[in-house]
Amino acid sequence: MQHTTRTLGRSRIVIETGTQRPDATAIVERKGLGHPDTLADHLAERLSQQYSRYTLERFGAVLHHNFDKLALLGGASEVHYGGGRMTAPVRVLVNGRAARSCGAERIPVDDMVVSTVRAFFSERLPEVADHLDIRLHVTSNSSPGAVLTDGHTPERTRWFAPRSVEDLRERRTLLSNDTSIGTGWAPESPFETFVRELADHFSGHSAFTKEHGWCGSDVKVMGYFDGHRADVVLCVPQKSAHVAGRAAYLENKQTVLDECRCLASDRLPGTPVDFRLNVRDVPHEDELYLTYTGSSIESGDEGVVGRGNRVNGLITPLRPMNLEGANGKNPVYHVGKLYNLAATRLARSLHEETGGHAEVHLVSATGQALDQPWRVLVRLSEPDSQIDKVQLLIEQVLGSFPELTHEIVQDGVVLS
Repeated sequence: MQHTTRTLGRSRIVIETGTQRPDATAIVERKGLGHPDTLADHLAERLSQQYSRYTLERFGAVLHHNFDKLALLGGASEVHYGGGRMTAPVRVLVNGRAARSCGAERIPVDDMVVSTVRAFFSERLPEVADHLDIRLHVTSNSSPGAVLTDGHTPERTRWFAPRSVEDLRERRTLLSNDTSIGTGWAPESPFETFVRELADHFSGHSAFTKEHGWCGSDVKVMGYFDGHRADVVLCVPQKSAHVAGRAAYLENKQTVLDECRCLASDRLPGTPVDFRLNVRDVPHEDELYLTYTGSSIESGDEGVVGRGNRVNGLITPLRPMNLEGANGKNPVYHVGKLYNLAATRLARSLHEETGGHAEVHLVSATGQALDQPWRVLVRLSEPDSQIDKVQLLIEQVLGSFPELTHEIVQDGVVLS
């Protein structure tokens, strides 16, 4: 393995070539669209996007905010074959900060949050939309470090109460808001891609879910691959209104398993794959993964931002990863969001350039220029990678943060 060290402004870049490729063994998890953690992630990001678009349109800039501490507390429900109902609401705890005014103009933060939450659930889990207890804990408190002295008002006290957009420091220079890490790698293995596609097939807007109205969206897939054969455990709920009885439930389970085997044959030809579905079921006692809404959020389960899929959509403990909850963070300068996205994109570009495995870690230091991370570590499996081309790709990605912010806000980039 060879090391090359370079600098870019205040960044120290370390490029390692000839590193070991990842082992063939893989543990891969993906949580579907109706999983409580995915719901929390996506709702937090929706709130950030709505707030960003509103302030960008009204004031010409994204004002300070973060909704990345959002949590969902499960409600209660009753289910029976052929129907069901909610008996207690899902609590939505919207925690965070947001500027409530810019100069003399007030921003309707609370109304915006409530309407966005209701619209989100109407789209994602319509049976829950009328059974929400929305609790707001959104402050405009300044960040720590604002020391008051006679005749001087610290700049940071205006971050969440700007007199105009000119009070926003990021209008002059983009600085990292935190000391954190962004991680990315590429390429996905065929098995990792298979786990992603399998979860999306049963929880997304696929032909299968459109044809089978009983298929709920709180899907979870856990896969293990030893380099030769694979084992997959799935949870796929069924919606009680579409299931007439125990026999129908068991028939639907067989339909899911048949579909899994068909997909495996197509995506992983020649690889033996064993599937286990809804392993907690006790059919003779009618203890089944039968839900009214298609999600366990209806019956006591909780969802919290940052506990779900990583930015690349997977949970892969044998790969490099970090615990940042990217969804809901400010898309202008929050490194927990931007560095994870940038590291993932850089890794993919490096894989395309070198043909080998690429791993990227971007380490920020609070207050340092956003486009000059404190440390950049790049690991490449190909020993003959051209360092100058690698350096150029690093510079291109680090110079693209304004464009990346635009993509997040206007195009709604999916983070997980």
